[in-house]
Amino acid sequence: QVQLVESGGGLVQAGASLRLSCAASGRTLSTSVMGWFRQAPGKEREFVAAISWSGGSTDYADSVKGRFTISRVNAKNTVYLQMNSLKPEDTAVYYCVGDRNFQRLRAAPYVWGQGTQITVSS
Repeated sequence: QVQLVESGGGLVQAGASLRLSCAASGRTLSTSVMGWFRQAPGKEREFVAAISWSGGSTDYADSVKGRFTISRVNAKNTVYLQMNSLKPEDTAVYYCVGDRNFQRLRAAPYVWGQGTQITVSS
């Protein structure tokens, strides 16, 4: 079992920055690829970003490329999502996720956190 706990959500104005954190515990080796999904009101959950165990490979949704940066510190079992130039359309519940590889994570992550709300006002 792997547990993921997000933190860092909140209410910000458009153009602001925010950093999300995700602390993992348990059998973390089964979630070597970590990432983030989000779900806006009335919409389906969508992939945001992912990072490999080493941090050497990353993947981003087109809608966040150039604005969001994913990183991880394995010694702390923590993944981060730095979000810059936030837009109202970034408003959503953000979920930390994990799986064995990028393909599986993008399709249907095995492990999910409980989610944290990000609200961007215009």
